[in-house]
Amino acid sequence: MRMLVMFDLPVETAKQRKEYATFRKFLIKSGFLMLQESIYSKIVQNPVAADSVVKSLRKNRPPEGLVQVLTVTEKQFAKSEYIVGEFKSDTLTTDERLVIL
Repeated sequence: MRMLVMFDLPVETAKQRKEYATFRKFLIKSGFLMLQESIYSKIVQNPVAADSVVKSLRKNRPPEGLVQVLTVTEKQFAKSEYIVGEFKSDTLTTDERLVIL
């Protein structure tokens, strides 16, 4: 199973920024990987483990803002599509000795 944690936390004051950073560090220490800036993912073995993670998230959530959890199967997660715009890179990825700019 895959757990997705999506959050929208206020970062207007220094205290709110600290709470944001603390929550983000908690997610990383708990084994979550960042998919997007405010979306983190973690693989769990079964629904019992997922419930345990949700309890831990409730215990460590910031006092303000929105935190959502979505649990899907690996098969459902594998069906996600990545729709991106054109990627432009300033990095040269050639082994040619002469590069004309």
